[in-house]
Amino acid sequence: MHRFVQWFFRSRETGVNTIAQAPNLVLWVVIAAGVLIQVFPSEGKWSVALEIVFKGGLLIWALDELFRGVNPWRRCLGAAVLGYELTTILVIN
Repeated sequence: MHRFVQWFFRSRETGVNTIAQAPNLVLWVVIAAGVLIQVFPSEGKWSVALEIVFKGGLLIWALDELFRGVNPWRRCLGAAVLGYELTTILVIN
């Protein structure tokens, strides 16, 4: 089990265990859009634009993690977020 945990969480770039990282630019944009959606809820063009930025940014971030994540954990996280976002986009709309 110890070997699996080491393999699953060990960064292929630095060699240390990596569970979370500082947000990259795309994730900062997603965070900002999410905050703006919560602070200024509305039913208008701005709300739709923020939703597109939020969901689109999460899709881009998830694909980036899926293909360039530093370890299997980060790639699984990207796959989970991608699956969730696609499900919510396709089922709700």
